[in-house]
Amino acid sequence: MSNPNEQAKIPGDVLNHEHWMLEALSEADVATEAGDVPVGCVIVDSDGRELARGCNCRERDQDPTAHAEIVALRLAAERRHCWRLDGATVYVTLEPCPMCAGALVNARVAQVVYGASDPKAGAVDSAFFIGNGAPLNHQFAVVRGILRQASVDRLRVFFEGLRAAGEK
Repeated sequence: MSNPNEQAKIPGDVLNHEHWMLEALSEADVATEAGDVPVGCVIVDSDGRELARGCNCRERDQDPTAHAEIVALRLAAERRHCWRLDGATVYVTLEPCPMCAGALVNARVAQVVYGASDPKAGAVDSAFFIGNGAPLNHQFAVVRGILRQASVDRLRVFFEGLRAAGEK
């Protein structure tokens, strides 16, 4: 794709951003139930079929790399029997961090769609531009702010709960 900031040329009837973001939000709810930061991810192939989904499970697995995107990328690659996820769209409720953005570049995804921006650690638009303007071997299109408020609300409620319990 020549301009990574353009939305991928995928027919709107094939990839309905709000539909898939609702699925990612459902995964974020799974993370919350397990006591982890509510971030969910769904990966969809170029034909509009779900490849994989995941949620944050760092606390459950005691694994610093168990972010929603990494969990979903591993599963998608396993299901495809290939680490290259050409043509895939990644729906994630929070802007990817540097680790996840780097993994998305390495997986060769076509597009990243996210809900809430992350001004402190967002790595595709906010603090860094990995996969979205950095001079790397691959870039992806970015669509931002899909069901943003629902994503923000889940994060706000989660962290308010931690603060109320004296954990943050």
